[in-house]
Amino acid sequence: MTATTVAIRHRLAERGVDRQMLLLVPATVFVVALFVYPFAYGIAVSLQPAEGGLLAAYQAFFADAYQRDTIGTTLAIALPAALLNVVASVPIAYRMRGRFRGKRLLTTILVVPITLGTVLTAEGLLNFLGPAGWFNRFLVTTGLTDAPVRLTNNYWGVFFSLVITGFPFAFLLVLSYLSGIDPSLERAAATLGAGWRQRFFRITLPLLAPGLATTFCLTFVLAFSVFPSAILVGDPSGSTRVISIAAYEAAYVRYDYAGASAAAIIMGAVELVVIAIVLGLRGLLYTGSTAGGKG
Repeated sequence: MTATTVAIRHRLAERGVDRQMLLLVPATVFVVALFVYPFAYGIAVSLQPAEGGLLAAYQAFFADAYQRDTIGTTLAIALPAALLNVVASVPIAYRMRGRFRGKRLLTTILVVPITLGTVLTAEGLLNFLGPAGWFNRFLVTTGLTDAPVRLTNNYWGVFFSLVITGFPFAFLLVLSYLSGIDPSLERAAATLGAGWRQRFFRITLPLLAPGLATTFCLTFVLAFSVFPSAILVGDPSGSTRVISIAAYEAAYVRYDYAGASAAAIIMGAVELVVIAIVLGLRGLLYTGSTAGGKG
């Protein structure tokens, strides 16, 4: 090894570049191959419409109310579903961070929906909440309603599906963040006379807030990309015509690949805007360290 090589290595080491940096290569290749390249390719395709100028595909999307309204429809489904998943996860994860008998069994039950998949979840919803499902038969038999309550093939069918499939992810993330918060902080507050409400809202929740923001972002992305549920338990040509359906129809019904790519890019842009807003609010609400369980 020459003196020049040694000198170069020392200079790189001083700047934080060493052999350990090579461990980032697989992750970098993964991100470039599965995110950067497809996103860049989609942008390129969206700028090559069969007719019109460079931005014709985007102009056509926003000029058509039937296409444009899919953005609001998707947000109206994804935002409440993601918010409910996060809010519902907090009290359950807060109770389960300690040790008690049956914790493993209860955790397993709560994360089982991950293994079911969207199709099986949709089938279960149709069998349970459909017009001829158990729930409606119970309501009609007991005289609570004269006719079945419509809870599938509409907004609520998709909403319930997203809550069922998204809750396990939110729960596991919130549980991991809570587990990282030092319990001695709450014990110290308790010795000073703070009740459980004061300990939770003044100590635990502020520390947990950054993690909740991250959890919301992840669950929102999962919900915003809804496609099978919107078709199986929704109304794909009406109240649950989400933006992913618009992209699918453009690509495989009209064979308008520029229009499909434009819809997909718009979908990604809307997700990034929502994530940027949430993370921006997180930065305003919490300026401390984000290590460990604090996000």
